[in-house]
Amino acid sequence: MPTVSLATFVLVLTCTQGLPAFGEFVHPGVAHSRAGIEFVKSKIAAGEQPWGDAWERLRNSHSASIDWTPQPFAHVERGPYNDPNIGSSEFSSDARAAYYHALCWALSGKEQHAVKSAEILNAWSGTLQSIGNHDARLLIGMSGHDFCIAAELLKHTWGQWPEKERARFESMLRDVWYPVIKDFYPTANGNWDASMLQVMIAMGVFLDDQQMFDRAKNYFLAGKGNGAIGNYFMESGQCQESGRDQAHTQMGLEFLANTCETAWIQGVDLYGALDNRLLKGFEYTAKYNLGFDVPYVAYRSVEGRYHYKSISSNSRGRLRPMYERVFNHYHNRRGMEAPYTEQAALKLRQSQSETREASNRRDANQRDANQRDANQRDANSRRDRRRRRSAASHLDTLMYAGHPAGLQPIH
Repeated sequence: MPTVSLATFVLVLTCTQGLPAFGEFVHPGVAHSRAGIEFVKSKIAAGEQPWGDAWERLRNSHSASIDWTPQPFAHVERGPYNDPNIGSSEFSSDARAAYYHALCWALSGKEQHAVKSAEILNAWSGTLQSIGNHDARLLIGMSGHDFCIAAELLKHTWGQWPEKERARFESMLRDVWYPVIKDFYPTANGNWDASMLQVMIAMGVFLDDQQMFDRAKNYFLAGKGNGAIGNYFMESGQCQESGRDQAHTQMGLEFLANTCETAWIQGVDLYGALDNRLLKGFEYTAKYNLGFDVPYVAYRSVEGRYHYKSISSNSRGRLRPMYERVFNHYHNRRGMEAPYTEQAALKLRQSQSETREASNRRDANQRDANQRDANQRDANSRRDRRRRRSAASHLDTLMYAGHPAGLQPIH
């Protein structure tokens, strides 16, 4: 595996030029910049596509309902594959709802969404005392990121989140979350490290904590674990988990992309690390999941814990809604070619449009039939679950599609 060298030192130095000094982070600056939000607002106001449909999906999603009621737990446990599940699903669902409501506030100006997002954040920060069991690090990494985006948006676009409540949320991050994730999980499959990278760098920005931000940045560039950029990807773009399955591979890719996006807003170019290695990973994975052949070399992970001898077709073709943001960076911002990433993003847009049309037909049929029996209620429940998944898919399109080349974070 790679070792720290002069080349690594130069890589870290190159990627961190322009880094803000302590206390000079750009806000809002976790996942979404102020300029990005204003761009999306302008597209929604003009009724332009694909933003218009994506916005409708977001604001009509179950997670953005004003009737949402948070369900905090004092002691959360997530075991292997979420078993046992003691407050784990509630943690994730409430994180998503807090994020959706904060984003609805930022894009619409409707204060009820800001109030609801703050209600969710306050419920958890006033209740949570511990997160434990085998998958604790993974849970914080995956869902803590949504909590952090919500908190960042409220803190820097709303102005009505009381200081006492903000301080309590900050204490939850420092005292409950950070001790669990601070040392990562080097020998686990790389999506674990990647999840912790995205939440740690987000926490660093929200807390204005340069040391925390740097810990994530430095691990991304030169960490010893499977989630570091030089360990998760080969030069070909093959990923550490490509031989495991395509679902976990895409999870790792998305989490690393989220880390890069927050760093980019802060003036740090992690996207460009190791000759744009992240793009190579996205192109390789998108190509394979679009049905094309790709080269594969048997890969042994950090400390030899995992040895994947051939590429896995498990979940092949099930595209994760993450390609839009990466195409936005490499193509729209940097003018680089990313043909398979673009195809994946467009295919996801098309499937979202088809889902919307099918949903409209079902709704029309329901109105015509006016059925009220139990079978129809079951169908409604299934449709609601599909709509929640669809809202998540549309979020990538809504917030990252079609940014002009000159759109830069407001420093």
